[in-house]
Amino acid sequence: MSDLAPQQQEVEAQKILLVSLKKDGADQQAIEDAKKRLGDLQKALATASGKGKSAGADGKKRERLMLKTAKVGLSSHHISYPHLTLAQGTRDYGPAEMFCRAHIERIITDVFTTYGGAELDTPVFERKDVLTGKYGEDAKLIFDLMDQGGEQLALRYDHTVPLARYLAMVGANNTQSKIWQVGKVYRRDNPVMSKGRMREFKQADFDISGTWDPMIPDAELMSLLCTILTRLDVGEYTIKLNHRKILDGIFEVCGVPKENIRAISSAVDKLDKLPWADVKKEMTEEKGLDGAVADKIGEYVKLKGGPELLEKLKVDATLTANTSASQGLADMAILFGLLEAYKVLDKFSFDLSLARGLDYYTGIIYEAIVEASAPPGFAASATAPANPAPAPPKKSKKAKPAVDGEEEEIDESSVGVGSIAAGGRYDGLVGMFMSAAAAEGKKAAELPCVGVSIGMDRVFAIVWPRWVEKGMRSKETQAYVVSMGDGLLKERVELVQELREAGIKTDFLAKNKPKHQTQFAASEKDEVPFAIIIAPEEWSAGYVRVKEQKWEFADGQKAKVKSEDKGTQVKRKDLVAWLKQTPTLQGWASGKLVE
Repeated sequence: MSDLAPQQQEVEAQKILLVSLKKDGADQQAIEDAKKRLGDLQKALATASGKGKSAGADGKKRERLMLKTAKVGLSSHHISYPHLTLAQGTRDYGPAEMFCRAHIERIITDVFTTYGGAELDTPVFERKDVLTGKYGEDAKLIFDLMDQGGEQLALRYDHTVPLARYLAMVGANNTQSKIWQVGKVYRRDNPVMSKGRMREFKQADFDISGTWDPMIPDAELMSLLCTILTRLDVGEYTIKLNHRKILDGIFEVCGVPKENIRAISSAVDKLDKLPWADVKKEMTEEKGLDGAVADKIGEYVKLKGGPELLEKLKVDATLTANTSASQGLADMAILFGLLEAYKVLDKFSFDLSLARGLDYYTGIIYEAIVEASAPPGFAASATAPANPAPAPPKKSKKAKPAVDGEEEEIDESSVGVGSIAAGGRYDGLVGMFMSAAAAEGKKAAELPCVGVSIGMDRVFAIVWPRWVEKGMRSKETQAYVVSMGDGLLKERVELVQELREAGIKTDFLAKNKPKHQTQFAASEKDEVPFAIIIAPEEWSAGYVRVKEQKWEFADGQKAKVKSEDKGTQVKRKDLVAWLKQTPTLQGWASGKLVE
């Protein structure tokens, strides 16, 4: 990728924004501002093309600032100015994008409640001591807050630790529960905005707590995740599956010192992004593991498959002699049987390289990946051959030093979305909090838990382009009241309110005497399927006229279907029932392209 590619992409993006503003009938000032911004971007590109690497640090910083503000303007569908910038790793979402995000959240929460979940909400920040010591090497990503009245605070890193803290505070009495949460979490990571990897992002979690029969809640979560990913239409997906006890057993029989297991586990977890040679180098040169031990580990962690891999491991005498590994293999046997009963077994890949870096996992671990977001060369299939990860593509130029303390952004073209959902069993986390609160010498109660977390911003990064390509709606307005003749403002308001009270999403133009062409244009802009027309004579006689509006794709463009139909005359008292029995409203689904 050339050094000028980002500027060229931003110029093209601004051109698309300008065309969109004109198409949507934006006000003239907004269009002029968009033209000016496009000119500024083109000038910056021309300057960069002419001066090349001779541009000074100040110039580079100004260019980055301009590009960032251009991104903000594009995503929010409004015009931004160079002195207005967002905090790194955050972004705005415009109305059309939020409609898509709400669609994603509705699907997820509907499945959560279908599986018997109850909602929980926890604070966006916690005492720092609640969060520390739970995330292994990722602890450095916790966002600290300034001392607030004597409390050391931090923004929550995920929903799992706050949930465990909540369960401990209620005395672990909330046994055998299914709890879900949706909210923003924060990590001081290097952002890759276009791939949904940000510092502020939204996660949806579903957790099952309590003592149940082995692997039943784990399989229930697996089924829940498959249902969500299928309904979200994210494309072909695979859920990588492993067991911490199996992985720990492998490390033990290969000769990894117990105190080094978590560090070596973290290195192994990078096999989906790095070739084995690089992972081995990290284990031996950075973490001091003996090379022969690393080679033994490599023989195991390159393996992936399904029930046939489980059978292969069960006849490995060295591995099955290890208590931890033996317990994990027994769990996996139960799990595979249940996944077959749920009819989702084909979606899973038993992958011994999956480690999940978080310290609190104790049993089953998993993560969902999609073909569109995986690293180059990955095939998102549960039946893919057990090959080691491909060598990554040639690395782009190393990031240049930060200018005036500003962090350089990662080359987004070389990074995938990564996993879009992940989770596992964490049987000791609630007990950890209970022990801290218990009296000295008193044994605290344990509360086993298993959960899954869905990265909603990563899902959005995959769904949104498809949403745009399919011409999905950006509003849920179902009816638009239009007056013919002398304004009829009070009559319009009266009818709008009747329809709203009947559950029909209705709008009108907030003008005293609007032209009927202007009203129709407003309804067409929002792709409202029904225009409810009131005229003085028909209104006095107790009638309105309903005109159905439809859209279609022609030559790759979405356009309104032209029709000479003048509409259907409907008695006002029957209007609500008439609308609700139409195929359009009976088959209504938010986001669906009205046909």
